[in-house]
Amino acid sequence: MLSIEPGSMSERENYKFLIGSIIPRPIAFVTTTSKDGILNGAPFSYFNIVSSNPPMISLSIQRSEGKQKDTARNIIESKQFVVHIVDEQNVEKINKTAASLAPNQSEIELANLTPVESVKISVPGVKEAKIRMECSLEHSLELGGSDSPGSDLIIGKVVQFHIEQDIYKNGRIDPSGLAAVSRLAGDNYAKIGEIFEVKRPK
Repeated sequence: MLSIEPGSMSERENYKFLIGSIIPRPIAFVTTTSKDGILNGAPFSYFNIVSSNPPMISLSIQRSEGKQKDTARNIIESKQFVVHIVDEQNVEKINKTAASLAPNQSEIELANLTPVESVKISVPGVKEAKIRMECSLEHSLELGGSDSPGSDLIIGKVVQFHIEQDIYKNGRIDPSGLAAVSRLAGDNYAKIGEIFEVKRPK
């Protein structure tokens, strides 16, 4: 077995080890609004649950050469954002939003996604997602980097859920109906695949 010291590798080499090892990763498609009123959207796979009481989620938004991404800056400034689950039906459109655009350009327009008003916050979501979560910023934290921060850790509180009726059954979300996709490494994604059950010990 290989044993490698992270400090002996470049940021890119550590990145490849992490994204190749920690798989599959759920994908959050995040919409934010800039101070100029531009609706931005971007996908992130450094994403997970933090708490259910209250319901909170986390996003880690990596910086490029120390420069904060539009999504992180918009969240920190407006204190609001919407998280959508990426699925088999919307992944192609959402992949287009990963393009590098100027802050005054909307990825939503580029990908031909349909804005939809939120209930509790001012940031719109997109209609093409089966699940979306309106969030308010709970905490933001600058992390890593030897000279400047390498990422922005965002913790958001879910203030409103929107779930497509067809995938909501008996108080639960049907994983097959949701058909969420996950991120692997490179250009690779994965579907849910076979679902199996293992009983938890009491």
